[in-house]
Amino acid sequence: MSGIELSPAWTLIFGAALVPFLHGKARAIWVLALPLAGMVQLWLLPAGEFGQLQFLGERLLLVRADRWSLLFSCVFLIAALISSIYSLHVRDAVQQAAGLSYAGAAIGAVLAGDLLTLFVFWELTALTSVFLIWARRTERAYRAGLRYIVVQLTSGMLLLFGALQQLAATGSLRFEHIGLEGPGGLFIFLGFGIKCAFPLLHNWLQDAYPEATESGTVFLSAFTTKLAVYALARGFAGTEELIWIGAAMTAFPIFYAVIENDLRRVLAYSLNNQLGFMVVGIGIGTELALNGTAAHAFSHILYKALLFMSMGAVLYRVGTVRGTDLGGLYKSMPWTTGFCIVGAASISAFPLFSGFVSKSMILSAAAGEGLLVTWLVLLFASAGVFHHSGIKIPYFAFFAHDSGKRCEEAPANMLAAMALTAALCIGIGVYPAPLYAILPYPVDYVPYTGSHVLAQLQLLVFSALAFSVLMRTGIYPPEMRLVNLDTDWLYRRFAPALAVGIEALGRTALSGAQRLLGGAPSNLLAVLRRVHDADGILARTWSTGDMALWVALMLAAYLLLYYL
Repeated sequence: MSGIELSPAWTLIFGAALVPFLHGKARAIWVLALPLAGMVQLWLLPAGEFGQLQFLGERLLLVRADRWSLLFSCVFLIAALISSIYSLHVRDAVQQAAGLSYAGAAIGAVLAGDLLTLFVFWELTALTSVFLIWARRTERAYRAGLRYIVVQLTSGMLLLFGALQQLAATGSLRFEHIGLEGPGGLFIFLGFGIKCAFPLLHNWLQDAYPEATESGTVFLSAFTTKLAVYALARGFAGTEELIWIGAAMTAFPIFYAVIENDLRRVLAYSLNNQLGFMVVGIGIGTELALNGTAAHAFSHILYKALLFMSMGAVLYRVGTVRGTDLGGLYKSMPWTTGFCIVGAASISAFPLFSGFVSKSMILSAAAGEGLLVTWLVLLFASAGVFHHSGIKIPYFAFFAHDSGKRCEEAPANMLAAMALTAALCIGIGVYPAPLYAILPYPVDYVPYTGSHVLAQLQLLVFSALAFSVLMRTGIYPPEMRLVNLDTDWLYRRFAPALAVGIEALGRTALSGAQRLLGGAPSNLLAVLRRVHDADGILARTWSTGDMALWVALMLAAYLLLYYL
Protein backbone atom coordinates (compact mmCIF):
# COMPACT_ATOMS: atom_id res chain seq x y z
CA MET A 1 0.00 0.00 0.00
CA SER A 2 1.39 3.38 -0.94
CA GLY A 3 1.34 6.25 1.52
CA ILE A 4 -1.68 7.88 -0.10
CA GLU A 5 -3.66 4.64 0.21
CA LEU A 6 -2.78 4.00 3.85
CA SER A 7 -5.74 3.64 6.18
CA PRO A 8 -6.16 6.50 8.70
CA ALA A 9 -6.72 3.76 11.27
CA TRP A 10 -3.00 3.07 11.54
CA THR A 11 -2.23 6.75 12.14
CA LEU A 12 -4.45 6.77 15.21
CA ILE A 13 -3.47 3.32 16.50
CA PHE A 14 0.29 3.71 16.20
CA GLY A 15 0.16 7.39 17.12
CA ALA A 16 -1.74 6.55 20.30
CA ALA A 17 1.14 4.32 21.39
CA LEU A 18 3.33 7.44 21.74
CA VAL A 19 0.87 9.35 23.95
CA PRO A 20 2.20 7.97 27.30
CA PHE A 21 5.70 9.20 26.43
CA LEU A 22 4.59 12.81 25.91
CA HIS A 23 3.67 15.36 28.54
CA GLY A 24 2.09 18.78 28.85
CA LYS A 25 1.62 20.80 25.68
CA ALA A 26 3.44 18.23 23.57
CA ARG A 27 0.86 15.59 24.45
CA ALA A 28 -2.04 18.01 23.86
CA ILE A 29 -0.72 18.93 20.41
CA TRP A 30 -0.13 15.27 19.57
CA VAL A 31 -3.61 14.03 20.52
CA LEU A 32 -5.18 16.78 18.39
CA ALA A 33 -2.78 16.27 15.50
CA LEU A 34 -3.59 12.57 15.10
CA PRO A 35 -7.30 12.98 14.16
CA LEU A 36 -6.42 15.96 11.95
CA ALA A 37 -3.77 13.89 10.17
CA GLY A 38 -6.33 11.12 9.76
CA MET A 39 -8.74 13.58 8.16
CA VAL A 40 -6.08 14.62 5.65
CA GLN A 41 -5.37 10.96 4.87
CA LEU A 42 -9.06 10.25 4.39
CA TRP A 43 -9.48 13.27 2.13
CA LEU A 44 -6.56 12.06 -0.02
CA LEU A 45 -7.77 8.45 -0.05
CA PRO A 46 -9.20 7.65 -3.48
CA ALA A 47 -12.22 5.43 -3.93
CA GLY A 48 -11.23 1.83 -4.53
CA GLU A 49 -9.74 -1.26 -2.89
CA PHE A 50 -6.24 -1.28 -1.45
CA GLY A 51 -4.01 -3.39 0.73
CA GLN A 52 -4.78 -6.83 -0.71
CA LEU A 53 -2.71 -9.60 0.81
CA GLN A 54 -2.67 -13.36 1.24
CA PHE A 55 -3.05 -14.84 4.72
CA LEU A 56 -3.14 -18.63 5.23
CA GLY A 57 -4.18 -18.96 1.61
CA GLU A 58 -7.04 -16.47 1.88
CA ARG A 59 -7.24 -13.11 0.13
CA LEU A 60 -7.73 -10.22 2.54
CA LEU A 61 -8.70 -6.65 1.72
CA LEU A 62 -7.49 -4.17 4.32
CA VAL A 63 -8.98 -1.00 2.82
CA ARG A 64 -12.19 -0.65 0.84
CA ALA A 65 -13.01 3.03 0.26
CA ASP A 66 -16.57 3.53 -0.96
CA ARG A 67 -19.37 5.92 -0.01
CA TRP A 68 -20.47 3.84 3.01
CA SER A 69 -17.03 3.38 4.54
CA LEU A 70 -15.83 6.91 3.75
CA LEU A 71 -18.90 8.49 5.39
CA PHE A 72 -18.50 6.52 8.62
CA SER A 73 -14.73 7.07 8.64
CA CYS A 74 -15.34 10.81 8.26
CA VAL A 75 -17.73 11.08 11.19
CA PHE A 76 -15.52 8.80 13.31
CA LEU A 77 -12.57 11.13 12.75
CA ILE A 78 -14.71 14.16 13.63
CA ALA A 79 -15.81 12.37 16.81
CA ALA A 80 -12.20 11.48 17.64
CA LEU A 81 -11.16 15.13 17.27
CA ILE A 82 -14.05 16.43 19.38
CA SER A 83 -13.47 13.79 22.07
CA SER A 84 -9.74 14.57 22.12
CA ILE A 85 -10.45 18.28 22.63
CA TYR A 86 -12.88 17.40 25.40
CA SER A 87 -10.29 15.23 27.17
CA LEU A 88 -7.37 17.70 27.04
CA HIS A 89 -7.67 18.38 30.77
CA VAL A 90 -7.12 14.68 31.54
CA ARG A 91 -3.69 13.84 32.94
CA ASP A 92 -4.21 10.08 32.57
CA ALA A 93 -2.31 9.08 29.43
CA VAL A 94 -4.07 5.70 29.38
CA GLN A 95 -7.44 7.33 28.72
CA GLN A 96 -6.19 9.43 25.82
CA ALA A 97 -4.20 6.58 24.29
CA ALA A 98 -7.12 4.15 24.67
CA GLY A 99 -9.57 6.65 23.17
CA LEU A 100 -7.46 7.33 20.08
CA SER A 101 -6.60 3.67 19.45
CA TYR A 102 -10.29 2.81 19.97
CA ALA A 103 -11.24 5.37 17.31
CA GLY A 104 -8.56 3.99 15.00
CA ALA A 105 -9.84 0.42 15.44
CA ALA A 106 -13.38 1.55 14.58
CA ILE A 107 -12.13 3.27 11.42
CA GLY A 108 -10.13 0.19 10.47
CA ALA A 109 -13.28 -1.91 10.86
CA VAL A 110 -15.46 0.24 8.60
CA LEU A 111 -12.73 0.30 5.95
CA ALA A 112 -12.23 -3.50 6.11
CA GLY A 113 -13.19 -5.34 2.95
CA ASP A 114 -13.19 -8.87 4.35
CA LEU A 115 -14.64 -10.57 7.40
CA LEU A 116 -11.31 -11.58 8.94
CA THR A 117 -9.94 -8.03 8.88
CA LEU A 118 -13.29 -6.85 10.24
CA PHE A 119 -12.99 -9.39 13.07
CA VAL A 120 -9.50 -8.21 14.05
CA PHE A 121 -10.56 -4.57 14.29
CA TRP A 122 -13.90 -5.58 15.84
CA GLU A 123 -12.09 -7.21 18.75
CA LEU A 124 -9.57 -4.40 18.95
CA THR A 125 -12.40 -1.92 19.57
CA ALA A 126 -13.43 -4.05 22.56
CA LEU A 127 -9.92 -4.38 23.99
CA THR A 128 -9.13 -0.67 23.71
CA SER A 129 -12.49 0.72 24.83
CA VAL A 130 -12.65 -1.25 28.08
CA PHE A 131 -9.80 0.88 29.48
CA LEU A 132 -12.08 3.92 29.22
CA ILE A 133 -14.36 2.20 31.75
CA TRP A 134 -11.62 0.91 34.04
CA ALA A 135 -10.00 4.35 34.05
CA ARG A 136 -12.75 5.46 36.48
CA ARG A 137 -10.91 3.28 39.03
CA THR A 138 -13.92 2.31 41.11
CA GLU A 139 -15.18 -1.14 42.05
CA ARG A 140 -18.37 -0.59 40.04
CA ALA A 141 -16.37 0.45 36.99
CA TYR A 142 -14.07 -2.57 37.32
CA ARG A 143 -16.98 -5.01 37.46
CA ALA A 144 -18.88 -3.24 34.67
CA GLY A 145 -15.72 -3.35 32.54
CA LEU A 146 -15.36 -7.09 33.07
CA ARG A 147 -18.95 -7.69 31.99
CA TYR A 148 -18.47 -5.34 29.04
CA ILE A 149 -15.37 -7.08 27.73
CA VAL A 150 -16.95 -10.53 28.05
CA VAL A 151 -19.99 -9.43 26.03
CA GLN A 152 -17.90 -7.66 23.39
CA LEU A 153 -15.51 -10.58 22.93
CA THR A 154 -18.51 -12.92 22.64
CA SER A 155 -19.78 -10.73 19.82
CA GLY A 156 -16.43 -11.15 18.08
CA MET A 157 -16.42 -14.91 18.53
CA LEU A 158 -19.84 -15.14 16.90
CA LEU A 159 -18.56 -13.02 14.02
CA LEU A 160 -15.50 -15.24 13.59
CA PHE A 161 -17.54 -18.47 13.70
CA GLY A 162 -19.96 -17.11 11.12
CA ALA A 163 -17.09 -15.93 8.92
CA LEU A 164 -15.51 -19.39 8.97
CA GLN A 165 -18.83 -20.94 7.98
CA GLN A 166 -19.09 -18.38 5.18
CA LEU A 167 -15.60 -19.30 4.01
CA ALA A 168 -16.32 -23.03 4.07
CA ALA A 169 -19.49 -22.61 2.04
CA THR A 170 -18.48 -19.93 -0.47
CA GLY A 171 -14.68 -20.01 -0.48
CA SER A 172 -14.56 -16.26 0.16
CA LEU A 173 -14.25 -13.97 3.17
CA ARG A 174 -15.30 -10.84 1.31
CA PHE A 175 -17.57 -8.61 3.39
CA GLU A 176 -20.61 -7.98 1.24
CA HIS A 177 -24.33 -8.54 1.71
CA ILE A 178 -24.77 -11.71 3.75
CA GLY A 179 -28.41 -12.02 4.76
CA LEU A 180 -29.89 -14.55 7.12
CA GLU A 181 -30.09 -17.14 4.35
CA GLY A 182 -26.35 -17.19 3.83
CA PRO A 183 -24.01 -19.66 5.53
CA GLY A 184 -23.02 -18.35 8.91
CA GLY A 185 -25.46 -15.49 8.47
CA LEU A 186 -27.27 -16.08 11.75
CA PHE A 187 -24.06 -16.11 13.80
CA ILE A 188 -22.76 -12.95 12.12
CA PHE A 189 -26.18 -11.35 12.61
CA LEU A 190 -26.10 -12.13 16.34
CA GLY A 191 -22.54 -10.83 16.62
CA PHE A 192 -23.58 -7.56 15.01
CA GLY A 193 -26.76 -7.50 17.09
CA ILE A 194 -24.87 -7.70 20.39
CA LYS A 195 -22.73 -4.70 19.45
CA CYS A 196 -25.82 -2.85 18.20
CA ALA A 197 -27.61 -3.54 21.53
CA PHE A 198 -30.60 -5.46 20.20
CA PRO A 199 -33.41 -6.03 22.73
CA LEU A 200 -32.35 -8.53 25.43
CA LEU A 201 -28.76 -8.10 24.20
CA HIS A 202 -28.60 -4.44 25.17
CA ASN A 203 -27.78 -4.41 28.87
CA TRP A 204 -24.04 -4.06 28.45
CA LEU A 205 -24.62 -0.53 27.15
CA GLN A 206 -26.57 0.78 30.15
CA ASP A 207 -24.29 -1.17 32.48
CA ALA A 208 -20.94 0.07 31.17
CA TYR A 209 -21.30 3.54 29.65
CA PRO A 210 -22.44 5.34 32.84
CA GLU A 211 -19.49 3.83 34.74
CA ALA A 212 -16.82 5.23 32.40
CA THR A 213 -14.98 8.49 33.02
CA GLU A 214 -16.59 11.74 31.89
CA SER A 215 -14.42 11.82 28.75
CA GLY A 216 -14.44 8.05 28.26
CA THR A 217 -18.22 8.00 27.87
CA VAL A 218 -17.96 10.55 25.05
CA PHE A 219 -15.59 8.25 23.16
CA LEU A 220 -17.77 5.21 23.88
CA SER A 221 -20.95 6.88 22.63
CA ALA A 222 -19.47 7.44 19.17
CA PHE A 223 -17.94 4.22 17.94
CA THR A 224 -19.07 0.80 19.13
CA THR A 225 -22.78 0.90 18.33
CA LYS A 226 -22.37 2.94 15.13
CA LEU A 227 -19.78 0.43 13.91
CA ALA A 228 -22.49 -2.21 14.38
CA VAL A 229 -24.98 -0.05 12.45
CA TYR A 230 -22.50 0.18 9.58
CA ALA A 231 -21.91 -3.58 9.65
CA LEU A 232 -25.65 -4.32 9.61
CA ALA A 233 -26.17 -1.90 6.71
CA ARG A 234 -23.35 -3.55 4.78
CA GLY A 235 -24.33 -7.15 5.48
CA PHE A 236 -28.07 -7.23 6.16
CA ALA A 237 -29.77 -4.34 4.35
CA GLY A 238 -33.38 -5.21 3.53
CA THR A 239 -33.65 -7.96 6.16
CA GLU A 240 -37.28 -7.65 7.22
CA GLU A 241 -36.67 -8.93 10.74
CA LEU A 242 -34.67 -5.77 11.43
CA ILE A 243 -37.79 -3.64 11.03
CA TRP A 244 -39.43 -5.26 14.04
CA ILE A 245 -36.23 -5.45 16.02
CA GLY A 246 -35.59 -1.77 15.40
CA ALA A 247 -39.16 -0.79 16.25
CA ALA A 248 -38.84 -2.59 19.59
CA MET A 249 -35.51 -0.83 20.20
CA THR A 250 -37.11 2.58 19.73
CA ALA A 251 -39.98 1.89 22.12
CA PHE A 252 -38.91 -0.10 25.18
CA PRO A 253 -36.02 2.16 26.39
CA ILE A 254 -38.45 5.06 26.80
CA PHE A 255 -40.05 3.54 29.89
CA TYR A 256 -36.69 2.87 31.54
CA ALA A 257 -35.34 6.33 30.69
CA VAL A 258 -38.36 8.09 32.19
CA ILE A 259 -37.89 6.47 35.63
CA GLU A 260 -34.07 6.45 35.68
CA ASN A 261 -32.34 8.81 38.13
CA ASP A 262 -28.78 8.61 36.76
CA LEU A 263 -28.83 11.07 33.83
CA ARG A 264 -25.95 9.38 32.01
CA ARG A 265 -27.90 6.14 32.19
CA VAL A 266 -30.92 8.02 30.79
CA LEU A 267 -28.72 8.98 27.84
CA ALA A 268 -27.61 5.34 27.48
CA TYR A 269 -31.24 4.25 27.16
CA SER A 270 -31.80 7.13 24.77
CA LEU A 271 -28.86 5.90 22.69
CA ASN A 272 -30.59 2.52 22.43
CA ASN A 273 -33.78 4.30 21.32
CA GLN A 274 -31.98 6.19 18.54
CA LEU A 275 -30.22 3.05 17.32
CA GLY A 276 -33.68 1.60 16.76
CA PHE A 277 -34.44 4.23 14.12
CA MET A 278 -31.26 3.27 12.25
CA VAL A 279 -32.03 -0.45 12.48
CA VAL A 280 -35.53 0.14 11.10
CA GLY A 281 -34.00 2.02 8.17
CA ILE A 282 -31.63 -0.88 7.46
CA GLY A 283 -34.52 -3.34 7.62
CA ILE A 284 -36.60 -1.33 5.14
CA GLY A 285 -33.61 -1.37 2.82
CA THR A 286 -34.70 1.23 0.25
CA GLU A 287 -32.27 3.92 -0.87
CA LEU A 288 -34.19 6.57 1.09
CA ALA A 289 -34.20 4.41 4.23
CA LEU A 290 -30.50 3.57 3.99
CA ASN A 291 -29.64 7.20 3.33
CA GLY A 292 -31.69 8.05 6.40
CA THR A 293 -29.80 5.46 8.45
CA ALA A 294 -26.43 6.84 7.35
CA ALA A 295 -27.49 10.45 7.92
CA HIS A 296 -29.00 9.66 11.31
CA ALA A 297 -25.86 7.79 12.40
CA PHE A 298 -23.80 10.83 11.40
CA SER A 299 -25.97 13.36 13.22
CA HIS A 300 -26.54 11.04 16.19
CA ILE A 301 -22.83 10.69 16.88
CA LEU A 302 -22.63 14.47 17.19
CA TYR A 303 -25.69 15.30 19.26
CA LYS A 304 -25.30 12.29 21.54
CA ALA A 305 -21.67 13.27 22.14
CA LEU A 306 -22.86 16.78 22.96
CA LEU A 307 -25.34 15.49 25.54
CA PHE A 308 -22.78 13.16 27.10
CA MET A 309 -20.25 16.02 27.16
CA SER A 310 -22.68 18.29 29.01
CA MET A 311 -23.41 15.59 31.60
CA GLY A 312 -19.70 14.82 31.80
CA ALA A 313 -19.02 18.47 32.59
CA VAL A 314 -21.64 18.32 35.35
CA LEU A 315 -20.06 15.15 36.74
CA TYR A 316 -16.61 16.73 36.60
CA ARG A 317 -17.67 19.88 38.46
CA VAL A 318 -20.35 18.57 40.82
CA GLY A 319 -19.34 14.93 41.26
CA THR A 320 -22.77 13.45 40.44
CA VAL A 321 -25.28 13.22 37.63
CA ARG A 322 -28.20 11.96 39.71
CA GLY A 323 -31.33 13.96 39.02
CA THR A 324 -32.20 13.97 42.71
CA ASP A 325 -28.94 15.79 43.52
CA LEU A 326 -29.01 18.35 40.70
CA GLY A 327 -31.05 21.39 39.65
CA GLY A 328 -30.35 25.09 39.43
CA LEU A 329 -26.97 24.57 37.77
CA TYR A 330 -27.81 27.03 34.99
CA LYS A 331 -26.70 29.73 37.43
CA SER A 332 -23.20 28.24 37.70
CA MET A 333 -22.82 26.62 34.26
CA PRO A 334 -24.72 28.78 31.74
CA TRP A 335 -22.63 27.80 28.73
CA THR A 336 -22.93 24.09 29.48
CA THR A 337 -26.68 24.59 29.91
CA GLY A 338 -26.95 26.22 26.49
CA PHE A 339 -24.95 23.49 24.77
CA CYS A 340 -27.03 20.81 26.48
CA ILE A 341 -30.21 22.46 25.16
CA VAL A 342 -28.76 22.39 21.62
CA GLY A 343 -28.11 18.65 22.00
CA ALA A 344 -31.61 18.15 23.43
CA ALA A 345 -33.18 20.03 20.51
CA SER A 346 -31.14 17.98 18.04
CA ILE A 347 -32.07 14.59 19.47
CA SER A 348 -35.71 15.71 19.66
CA ALA A 349 -35.61 16.56 15.92
CA PHE A 350 -36.55 20.21 16.24
CA PRO A 351 -36.55 21.94 12.84
CA LEU A 352 -33.21 23.67 12.15
CA PHE A 353 -31.35 21.05 14.19
CA SER A 354 -29.52 17.98 12.87
CA GLY A 355 -31.91 15.30 14.13
CA PHE A 356 -34.76 16.73 12.06
CA VAL A 357 -33.05 16.37 8.68
CA SER A 358 -32.01 12.76 9.32
CA LYS A 359 -34.82 11.18 11.36
CA SER A 360 -37.47 12.49 8.97
CA MET A 361 -35.89 10.46 6.14
CA ILE A 362 -36.47 7.21 8.03
CA LEU A 363 -40.04 8.15 8.95
CA SER A 364 -40.75 9.09 5.33
CA ALA A 365 -39.27 5.78 4.13
CA ALA A 366 -41.49 3.82 6.54
CA ALA A 367 -44.58 5.75 5.43
CA GLY A 368 -43.63 5.38 1.77
CA GLU A 369 -43.43 1.60 2.10
CA GLY A 370 -46.86 1.45 3.76
CA LEU A 371 -45.49 0.27 7.13
CA LEU A 372 -48.24 1.91 9.17
CA VAL A 373 -47.60 0.09 12.46
CA THR A 374 -43.87 0.72 12.25
CA TRP A 375 -44.49 4.39 11.42
CA LEU A 376 -46.77 4.76 14.44
CA VAL A 377 -44.19 3.12 16.72
CA LEU A 378 -41.51 5.48 15.41
CA LEU A 379 -43.83 8.42 15.97
CA PHE A 380 -44.43 7.29 19.57
CA ALA A 381 -40.69 6.85 20.04
CA SER A 382 -40.05 10.36 18.69
CA ALA A 383 -42.41 11.79 21.30
CA GLY A 384 -40.79 9.64 23.99
CA VAL A 385 -37.24 10.75 23.22
CA PHE A 386 -38.35 14.36 23.51
CA HIS A 387 -39.64 13.57 27.00
CA HIS A 388 -36.58 11.82 28.41
CA SER A 389 -33.71 13.46 26.50
CA GLY A 390 -35.18 16.65 25.12
CA ILE A 391 -36.82 17.76 28.37
CA LYS A 392 -35.78 15.55 31.28
CA ILE A 393 -32.00 15.86 30.84
CA PRO A 394 -31.72 19.68 30.73
CA TYR A 395 -34.68 20.21 33.08
CA PHE A 396 -33.53 18.07 35.99
CA ALA A 397 -29.83 18.86 35.55
CA PHE A 398 -29.98 22.63 35.18
CA PHE A 399 -33.45 23.79 36.20
CA ALA A 400 -36.17 22.03 38.28
CA HIS A 401 -35.61 22.54 42.01
CA ASP A 402 -32.51 24.45 43.04
CA SER A 403 -30.18 21.94 44.67
CA GLY A 404 -28.08 24.74 46.10
CA LYS A 405 -24.94 23.44 44.41
CA ARG A 406 -22.62 26.14 43.10
CA CYS A 407 -19.57 25.35 41.05
CA GLU A 408 -17.29 26.69 38.33
CA GLU A 409 -18.20 26.56 34.67
CA ALA A 410 -16.75 23.62 32.71
CA PRO A 411 -13.05 23.85 31.75
CA ALA A 412 -12.22 25.76 28.57
CA ASN A 413 -11.37 22.63 26.57
CA MET A 414 -14.73 21.05 27.45
CA LEU A 415 -16.55 24.21 26.40
CA ALA A 416 -14.58 24.35 23.13
CA ALA A 417 -15.51 20.75 22.30
CA MET A 418 -19.17 21.38 23.13
CA ALA A 419 -19.21 24.61 21.11
CA LEU A 420 -17.76 22.89 18.04
CA THR A 421 -20.25 20.04 18.31
CA ALA A 422 -23.19 22.40 18.85
CA ALA A 423 -22.16 24.39 15.77
CA LEU A 424 -22.14 21.18 13.71
CA CYS A 425 -25.59 20.18 15.04
CA ILE A 426 -27.05 23.54 14.08
CA GLY A 427 -25.13 23.77 10.80
CA ILE A 428 -26.36 20.36 9.59
CA GLY A 429 -29.90 21.23 10.63
CA VAL A 430 -29.92 24.58 8.86
CA TYR A 431 -28.03 23.47 5.74
CA PRO A 432 -28.11 19.66 5.28
CA ALA A 433 -26.89 19.69 1.66
CA PRO A 434 -23.23 18.86 2.47
CA LEU A 435 -24.32 15.87 4.55
CA TYR A 436 -26.76 14.70 1.87
CA ALA A 437 -23.98 14.99 -0.73
CA ILE A 438 -21.84 12.31 0.95
CA LEU A 439 -24.63 9.79 1.65
CA PRO A 440 -24.37 6.34 0.02
CA TYR A 441 -27.06 6.97 -2.63
CA PRO A 442 -28.21 10.02 -4.62
CA VAL A 443 -30.54 12.11 -2.47
CA ASP A 444 -33.86 13.35 -3.78
CA TYR A 445 -35.34 14.44 -0.47
CA VAL A 446 -36.40 17.82 0.89
CA PRO A 447 -36.81 17.85 4.70
CA TYR A 448 -38.17 21.37 4.98
CA THR A 449 -41.61 21.03 3.49
CA GLY A 450 -44.67 22.51 5.11
CA SER A 451 -46.10 19.11 6.01
CA HIS A 452 -42.84 17.82 7.56
CA VAL A 453 -42.25 20.92 9.65
CA LEU A 454 -45.86 21.26 10.76
CA ALA A 455 -46.19 17.58 11.71
CA GLN A 456 -42.97 17.64 13.74
CA LEU A 457 -43.87 20.88 15.51
CA GLN A 458 -47.27 19.45 16.42
CA LEU A 459 -45.61 16.35 17.84
CA LEU A 460 -43.16 18.40 19.90
CA VAL A 461 -45.71 20.93 21.16
CA PHE A 462 -48.17 18.29 22.31
CA SER A 463 -45.35 16.25 23.88
CA ALA A 464 -44.22 19.31 25.82
CA LEU A 465 -47.80 19.96 26.85
CA ALA A 466 -48.16 16.36 28.04
CA PHE A 467 -44.95 16.67 30.07
CA SER A 468 -46.19 19.90 31.69
CA VAL A 469 -49.56 18.39 32.58
CA LEU A 470 -47.97 15.24 34.01
CA MET A 471 -45.53 17.29 36.08
CA ARG A 472 -48.24 19.64 37.39
CA THR A 473 -50.54 16.76 38.33
CA GLY A 474 -47.73 14.73 39.94
CA ILE A 475 -48.24 11.79 37.60
CA TYR A 476 -44.83 12.07 35.95
CA PRO A 477 -42.40 9.78 37.80
CA PRO A 478 -40.33 11.92 40.18
CA GLU A 479 -36.55 11.59 40.39
CA MET A 480 -35.91 9.01 43.13
CA ARG A 481 -32.93 7.12 44.50
CA LEU A 482 -33.69 3.60 43.36
CA VAL A 483 -32.37 0.68 41.34
CA ASN A 484 -34.27 -0.11 38.17
CA LEU A 485 -34.23 -3.78 37.21
CA ASP A 486 -33.62 -4.51 33.54
CA THR A 487 -33.47 -7.90 31.84
CA ASP A 488 -29.82 -8.30 32.83
CA TRP A 489 -31.08 -8.95 36.37
CA LEU A 490 -31.97 -12.45 35.22
CA TYR A 491 -28.49 -13.55 34.27
CA ARG A 492 -26.63 -11.39 36.80
CA ARG A 493 -28.63 -12.96 39.63
CA PHE A 494 -29.16 -16.51 38.42
CA ALA A 495 -25.91 -17.15 36.52
CA PRO A 496 -23.77 -17.11 39.71
CA ALA A 497 -26.35 -19.27 41.48
CA LEU A 498 -26.30 -21.69 38.53
CA ALA A 499 -22.49 -21.85 38.63
CA VAL A 500 -22.52 -22.59 42.35
CA GLY A 501 -25.15 -25.28 41.80
CA ILE A 502 -23.16 -26.93 39.02
CA GLU A 503 -20.02 -26.90 41.19
CA ALA A 504 -21.91 -28.49 44.10
CA LEU A 505 -23.41 -31.09 41.77
CA GLY A 506 -19.94 -31.91 40.42
CA ARG A 507 -18.53 -32.34 43.92
CA THR A 508 -21.45 -34.58 44.87
CA ALA A 509 -21.00 -36.68 41.74
CA LEU A 510 -17.26 -37.03 42.35
CA SER A 511 -17.71 -38.08 45.98
CA GLY A 512 -20.41 -40.54 44.91
CA ALA A 513 -18.13 -42.01 42.27
CA GLN A 514 -15.36 -42.38 44.83
CA ARG A 515 -17.66 -44.25 47.21
CA LEU A 516 -18.93 -46.45 44.41
CA LEU A 517 -15.56 -47.26 42.82
CA GLY A 518 -13.51 -47.23 45.96
CA GLY A 519 -10.13 -45.64 45.39
CA ALA A 520 -10.20 -45.85 41.57
CA PRO A 521 -10.65 -42.08 40.94
CA SER A 522 -7.91 -41.24 43.43
CA ASN A 523 -5.63 -43.85 41.87
CA LEU A 524 -6.33 -42.39 38.41
CA LEU A 525 -5.44 -38.93 39.63
CA ALA A 526 -2.24 -40.29 41.15
CA VAL A 527 -1.29 -41.89 37.82
CA LEU A 528 -1.97 -38.64 35.97
CA ARG A 529 0.21 -36.75 38.44
CA ARG A 530 3.06 -39.21 38.00
CA VAL A 531 2.85 -38.76 34.22
CA HIS A 532 2.31 -35.01 34.00
CA ASP A 533 3.98 -33.57 37.11
CA ALA A 534 7.28 -31.71 36.87
CA ASP A 535 9.11 -34.98 37.56
CA GLY A 536 6.74 -37.10 35.48
CA ILE A 537 7.48 -39.16 32.41
CA LEU A 538 6.29 -36.53 29.94
CA ALA A 539 8.33 -33.81 31.65
CA ARG A 540 11.63 -35.62 31.22
CA THR A 541 14.17 -34.81 28.52
CA TRP A 542 13.71 -37.24 25.63
CA SER A 543 16.26 -38.02 22.94
CA THR A 544 15.61 -36.96 19.36
CA GLY A 545 15.34 -40.57 18.26
CA ASP A 546 12.66 -41.37 20.84
CA MET A 547 10.66 -38.29 19.84
CA ALA A 548 10.89 -39.20 16.16
CA LEU A 549 9.61 -42.70 17.01
CA TRP A 550 6.62 -41.34 18.91
CA VAL A 551 5.78 -38.90 16.12
CA ALA A 552 5.91 -41.73 13.58
CA LEU A 553 3.64 -43.91 15.77
CA MET A 554 1.13 -41.08 16.20
CA LEU A 555 1.11 -40.37 12.46
CA ALA A 556 0.55 -44.06 11.71
CA ALA A 557 -2.34 -44.18 14.20
CA TYR A 558 -3.89 -41.07 12.65
CA LEU A 559 -3.64 -42.50 9.12
CA LEU A 560 -5.15 -45.80 10.26
CA LEU A 561 -8.10 -44.07 11.92
CA TYR A 562 -8.56 -41.81 8.89
CA TYR A 563 -8.77 -44.68 6.40
CA LEU A 564 -10.95 -46.77 8.68
